[in-house]
Amino acid sequence: MKIVSAFIRKVDIPLKTPFETSFTRMTSKKCIILELHDQDGTVGYGESSAFDQPFYNEEFRDGSWELIIKQLLPRIMNKELTHPDDLYDLVIDIRRNNMSKAAINCALWDIYAKQHHQTLAQALGGKRDKVETGVSIGVQDSPEQLVKVVEGYLQDGYRRIKMKIKPGKDYEYIAAVREKFPDTMLMADANSAYRLADVKMLKKLDDLNLIMIEQPLEPGDLVDHATLQAQLKTSICLDESVTSLDDARKMVQLKSGRIINIKVARLGGLTIAKQIQTYAQENGIECWCGGMLDSGIARAGNIAIATLSGYTLPNDIAASKRYYADDIIEPTIALDGTFVDVSAKEGLGYDINRGNLDRFTIKSARV
Repeated sequence: MKIVSAFIRKVDIPLKTPFETSFTRMTSKKCIILELHDQDGTVGYGESSAFDQPFYNEEFRDGSWELIIKQLLPRIMNKELTHPDDLYDLVIDIRRNNMSKAAINCALWDIYAKQHHQTLAQALGGKRDKVETGVSIGVQDSPEQLVKVVEGYLQDGYRRIKMKIKPGKDYEYIAAVREKFPDTMLMADANSAYRLADVKMLKKLDDLNLIMIEQPLEPGDLVDHATLQAQLKTSICLDESVTSLDDARKMVQLKSGRIINIKVARLGGLTIAKQIQTYAQENGIECWCGGMLDSGIARAGNIAIATLSGYTLPNDIAASKRYYADDIIEPTIALDGTFVDVSAKEGLGYDINRGNLDRFTIKSARV
């Protein structure tokens, strides 16, 4: 590959309903869509999932925009690349900023797969032709409202339900769901809303037969999570605390949790996601693929990575219609029972809906 040009867009995709977590309430998916062109005319797409404000990690969209244009793209333009993994040697002196790196790495993987006439899943080494999916539900106004929302998604075919929690909207909310649906796979996602001082409440969640509690404590923390895991029967799943292969190694050594939510964006791309999944599988750590309210472009990459054997739990790869009335890919991603089918088309496996992409673009630049 030799990347000769790039086109970058800021995109705002309206959500069908607001999505609330412990730290924000979103009405649209604000992201960056990157389009890379190689010398043979092959085009690859990637997404930077950095939000407008740095509340999930240190990245934010305006900063990601500047970094991609002024720092990252100049490192790869007109360079001979043999593989998407080559990116990391070229940007080794740029610390973290994984979502910005992920946009480039994923676009390179798209090109690489197309050059080799493979689906992205095949290029990554995946074997599955479908991946099991779950759904993520934002914080609701009441336990009764949460039960109603969960019931709707179970009727849609989802088998695993993840519910966002925060102090004051936690045990009673999930207990109401568990009472109504005693056999459903349930998990809670705290997005770092708690501290070790909250251990009494968190231990109450042990009574609800959850498959996991995701990221209860501070982002980046491994030590306090190890202390908490030793006191809980329920498995802790780490999200914001694992941003690299080295973090995964420390998690295993410290026994900070038993599950990793592998988000391609958080880790810096498909390459690092694959490395962490391999390490986790070798060390008895379960994995699943999480999302960032992704557009269809990033969601397609998530489907591909989830075809690897180490993804042992249902993934956060919901159908496009779960979040969007209009997505920027076609066909849109749809449920097949409790699964999402893996596209047999080369590369990402989906065409770009140019009309929607143009309609949702608020800023663009050619590099």
